[in-house]
Amino acid sequence: MIAMETRDDTRLPPLREQVYAYLKRKLNDGTMKPGAFLDLNALGEDLGLSRTPLRDALLRLEVEGFITIHARRGVVVNALDIHTIRNSYQLLGSLEAAAIMEAAKSLTAADAECMLSLNERMRAALARNDFSDYYEANLAFHDVYLSMSANVELKRLVRILKERLYDFPRLEGFLSQWELASIEEHDKLASFLLSASFESAAAYARDVHWSFEVQERFIMDYYFAREAAQAQVS
Repeated sequence: MIAMETRDDTRLPPLREQVYAYLKRKLNDGTMKPGAFLDLNALGEDLGLSRTPLRDALLRLEVEGFITIHARRGVVVNALDIHTIRNSYQLLGSLEAAAIMEAAKSLTAADAECMLSLNERMRAALARNDFSDYYEANLAFHDVYLSMSANVELKRLVRILKERLYDFPRLEGFLSQWELASIEEHDKLASFLLSASFESAAAYARDVHWSFEVQERFIMDYYFAREAAQAQVS
C-alpha cells in the first residue's frame, strides 16, 4: 500500500508520482508481465486508493510506451518486440549523437578519461559476473556527455527509451560477446572524445554503437533466443 500524502508532509512526492513509481517497480521486477492485462480493481486495492491517481499513472505509462489502454478490453503491458527495439535504437543513436555535438562546447579531456575509467569498471564487473555494477557503469559512461545537454526533453527521451530496452523487466545476466563488443565500442567512442573528434564520436555513436544493423545479432540472442529457451524450460 502506498502512504497517502498529506498537506503537512511535504517530503512525499505527489500521489500520482508514487503510484507511477510503484507500477514501474512492478514492471521492472517482472510482476507485471509483457502481454498480460492488468487487474485494475486488484491494483486499486493493493494501493489503497481511488482510481484517479491510478488512472493518471497509467496514462503516463501509456505515453511512455510501457502499456496500452484499450477502451473495452482493459490495460495490457506492452511486449518489447523487434520493431520497438529497432525504432528505439534509431532514436537513441540520433539523440546521443546530438548530445555529443552539444557537449563539444564543454567536454574536456578529463571527462573522456572518466569515461575510459568507467569502461574499465565495466570490464572488471564483467570479469566477476557483477551485472548490477556493469549496468550502472554503462549508464554512467553515457551520462558523462548526456548530462551536459541543456535539452531536458532529449534527456527524458533517452531515459525512457533505455528503460524500455533494459528495465521492464530487467534481464539479469550477460551476453558476454555483446558486453565485450560494447566495451570495445566504448573505448573507441571515448578515444574520439579524448582527441576532441566530436563529429567522429557522434557518427560512431549513431552508426555503430546504436546501429540496429550492427547490433542485430546480439539483440536477437539477448532478447529472443534466451526468451525462447526459457519458454522451453517452463
